[in-house]
Amino acid sequence: MPTPQSVAFYTLGCKLNFSETSAIGRQFEEKGFQKVAFEAGADLYVINTCSVTDHADRKCRKVVQQALKHNPEAFVAIVGCYAQLKPQEISEIPGVSAVLGAAEKFQLVDILADFKKPAAGHPGAVHASPISEATEFVAAHSFGDRTRTFLKVQDGCDYSCSFCTIPLARGGSRSGSVASVVERVEKLAETGVKEIVLTGVNLGDFGLQGPERERREDFTQLVKALDGVTGIRRFRISSCEPNLLTDDILTTVAASERFMPHFHIPLQSGSDKILGLMRRRYRRALYAGRVARIKELMPHACIGVDVIVGFPGETDADFLDTYQFLNELPISYLHVFPYSERPDTLAPSLPGRVQDRVRHERTTQLRSLSEKKKRHFYEQHLGLETDVLFEDDVTDGRMEGFTPNYIRVAAKYDPLLVGEMKKLRLTAVNALGLMEAEEVGILV
Repeated sequence: MPTPQSVAFYTLGCKLNFSETSAIGRQFEEKGFQKVAFEAGADLYVINTCSVTDHADRKCRKVVQQALKHNPEAFVAIVGCYAQLKPQEISEIPGVSAVLGAAEKFQLVDILADFKKPAAGHPGAVHASPISEATEFVAAHSFGDRTRTFLKVQDGCDYSCSFCTIPLARGGSRSGSVASVVERVEKLAETGVKEIVLTGVNLGDFGLQGPERERREDFTQLVKALDGVTGIRRFRISSCEPNLLTDDILTTVAASERFMPHFHIPLQSGSDKILGLMRRRYRRALYAGRVARIKELMPHACIGVDVIVGFPGETDADFLDTYQFLNELPISYLHVFPYSERPDTLAPSLPGRVQDRVRHERTTQLRSLSEKKKRHFYEQHLGLETDVLFEDDVTDGRMEGFTPNYIRVAAKYDPLLVGEMKKLRLTAVNALGLMEAEEVGILV
């Protein structure tokens, strides 16, 4: 086919995937492609997949089908975690032209230079090296409304949690240098970015560099260096394993004017028995200690928690342990996931499979607890005067922004507020669970 002129993207999964999609998009634009909306009938579609979310195969197939509805002649390329794990399987999805693995995805525009579609009835081309070859750290960041940018500073994971495919999909832990990250942040500051969210697969393991993945620096050094970059108003740490969230990091954030008092700390289970079966590198006592230390240093801090329910062997008593543990912790919200079997992991072979119905019931219970926790956290801050950074999302004449500790604030749309910081007084939690606010006694 002739070289495509337009390209559209679709991203499944995490913030890290979004940062990488954005980086790949800029490569295409540098080659002269026009980036268009998904529904615009692009010549080329790039779908960035995930292996963590449920039904990866079904979601991938559906996005491919939708792309071909918009342009039946489009070249469709699949990248991302699922592409690394199941390249041959994906290549046989009708309409897929090419599949690229972890080591190849950032070379997509060069590897597929001629964008030649396979003959009808033939599978797509596969370009996927063994995951052991994914040793290079490739920098990436999202870039959209100039308000918040997701900055990839680390990739891969050396942990071996029994439920997780990420090491198989992304390879070992690796990152750039502190100096290279600071340089990228300074360049982003020049573009008007106000807030940067640091992202990675195992962010707290930052510092393994070079072909041999030597431990040259650590995450604490990165946080301290970025705290000195004056051009960015806000930094957030997207997620950090509790055993890697050191006291040095917490005291640095507590004393910082740029790092926000907002932490997302994976727990996965409040049962020590289940944490052992999951092969997690901590137990609930350590987790509770980290939460207590955060609240000691930053009483207003927002703390989000990842939890998996229905893991093999999780009895009613184990789930109750988790529920009570979370109920007693001064946390702010939960991200709850029903356990989902992943091929090539240890967990599916463990005894004590939990019925799907029970997984769903436990998920519902914890999500209800999350809503109660979030509302309580919001109500604790009523009357507080704080800075709100507004974003570019507008729905029904309303826009939203975030306080330093991640309270979502709703306001009447004002184009002058987009990307701007405004000092407001938090006044009420509305029916949608959003915070309302006022400025000098006037509802905004």
